[in-house]
Parts: sequence; C-alpha cells; structure tokens
Amino acid sequence: MAPAGIAGAWASSRPGRGDRFVDVSRFAERWKSHILETFSADSEGRPQWIQDLERGEDEGWFGPGSAVWAVHGGMPSLVAGIRALLMQTLHPGAMAGVHDWSRYREDPLGRLAGTVRWVVTTSFGDRDTAVDVSRRVRGYHRKVQGTFVDGRGVERPYSANDPDLLSWVHIVFTDAFLSTHLQWGPPIPGGPDRYVAEWAKAGELMGVDAPPRSHAELHAQIDAFHDQGLLRADERTRETISFLREPPLRASMLPAYRVLFAGAVASLEPRYRELLGLDRASFGPFPLPALASTRVMLGVAGRVMGEQSTSHEAALKRIARLADGPGASGSSPVDPRPGRGDDADDRERPAA
Repeated sequence: MAPAGIAGAWASSRPGRGDRFVDVSRFAERWKSHILETFSADSEGRPQWIQDLERGEDEGWFGPGSAVWAVHGGMPSLVAGIRALLMQTLHPGAMAGVHDWSRYREDPLGRLAGTVRWVVTTSFGDRDTAVDVSRRVRGYHRKVQGTFVDGRGVERPYSANDPDLLSWVHIVFTDAFLSTHLQWGPPIPGGPDRYVAEWAKAGELMGVDAPPRSHAELHAQIDAFHDQGLLRADERTRETISFLREPPLRASMLPAYRVLFAGAVASLEPRYRELLGLDRASFGPFPLPALASTRVMLGVAGRVMGEQSTSHEAALKRIARLADGPGASGSSPVDPRPGRGDDADDRERPAA
C-alpha cells in the first residue's frame, strides 16, 4: 500500500479531520524520502545506477520467482543489514580492515550507499553489470591490508581479499538476510536451501572459494569460525557497535531505527550476543518484545515504501524489454537452483 493509502485508512476511521490526514500523508512521504536517500543517496530512490538496471541483455543471475529476489526485496532486509554488520565486527581481521581503511566515520551514509549498490546490482542487475561491480569492489580491496590480533591473541596479517575474510563476510551476510526473512518475512520460494545456493553466486563473484550451498552448510561454516577461536570483541568492535546503535540519521528516523536495531540484536544467537556484549532490549528486569515490535515496524515501513522497490521495477522493465525485443524467445529467467543449468548454453550459470 502506498503512503496515500495510510492516510486514506486514517481518514476513513476519523472523518472530519482533513488537516490531520494531510499531515500524516506528508509525514509518510518525508519518511519514505529519507529512507530512500539513506540507502541510495537519492531522495526518490532512483540514482543513475538504479536507472541503469533497466539496461543489459539478460535477466541477471536470479530473476522473478527466485529466492534472492524474494529475500532481498523484502522489508526484513532493513534488519538484515544491521545484523550482518554486528556479526562482521566479531572477526578482528574484518574489523581491522574497517577501522584502518573504511570511510564509515567520515561518510557513513556514503559507505552504506556503496554497499547497497553492490547488493542491489548483483541481485537485480544483468550479469555483466554484476560481474563488473564485483570486480571493482575486489580491486579496491587489493590495497586493504594490515595486521590484527585474533581471538587466541595471535597477531596475523590480513588482506580484504583473503579467502578467510571473504568467506566470513559472505556467510554472515547470507545468514543475516536469511534469518531475518525467516523471522519476519513470507515463505521463500524453494525455501532456505535455495536462497543459500542462489546467493553462492555472489560469493563466487567476490572470490569466495567455497560458499555454502545449503542452510546446513551455512551454519557449519559459521560454527567453524566460532569453534576455531577466531572471533572476539575488542575496542574496535565496541566503537562500531556504538556507532550502529546511534547512527547519524535524521531525527524522524531514529525511533524506528532503534526498534530495528533491537530486533537485529534479539535475532542473534545468544552466544554471539554474549560475545558482542549485547543484551536483548528490556525495561529494568522485564524483557521488551523486540521481535514483535520489529514486526510491527516492518509492517509500517512496508506500507510507507510500497510493495515494490525502484530496483525491482527497473529490473522488470529490462526483462520485459528483452521479452518484447527482436528475436526474443520469451523464455523465463534462468532457474539458478542446483542441477538446473542449460547444457546447450555455455554461459556461466548461477551457483550449482
């Protein structure tokens, strides 16, 4: 439902208060604009790179009906981003790279927009564009090097393109988006295993050696990092958590963000909350219903934002153009589930 629909529902229940309805509608539009600007650096959610998703000569690595489109196009992704960042802070190598090289302190929203651009382009763009944006990110990573102290107190060198770090970033991202969607989203086409298998293609594009291809493999890889004693929280972790708890957002967005942050914390496994030094939201000794509150907030956000993102719309326009263009076969997007590749076509297929 569009923002006007919220105002309309309010109007039908409280007749005779037109000025209040206008105020609600205007607030919803401003809130929507602020959210879009935060994530895309454009108040209408249509920066040039979103518009460019209409270009390209294939459906992309995923497409309508894919698990990736369902998960990454859903409202729970607002919480997933927070959860993924919290988990990333537990790897001291990843944290050293962020602390030593990232511009998140000087330009946090610009840094966020850059990450969102990679996720959205890989999810909804054509294949060549997804490959290109991943190559550029890996090129930037080549200069990100240094040392860190692991959870056992051993000093180790790191590079952002190390297989170990690439794997950690990929699996906590995958786990965050999957877990939050399972908690607050509708059923995933093909279930959790299909999402993990599909998104393995993004890991491959970023140089991950052996991305998980099932829900069980995903958990096993995360557990391995924990059991090897590689994870720990230090001052850099606490500094980043403090930033994530109170980011430099507009005042109108902070109350909603705090609910989503509490939801992200509540969704974590207890052992990782303990490592991070975080507790579930409470009022004195009484726990607050963070999961239920997050569900309500995501419902409100969904009504304000509408059912379909601008990136989703742009991708559908590209696919429609391809279907209607000269020589179009009318075929549906490739099914990236394991074992479903087309042997007659030697193009690289999604994760199998």
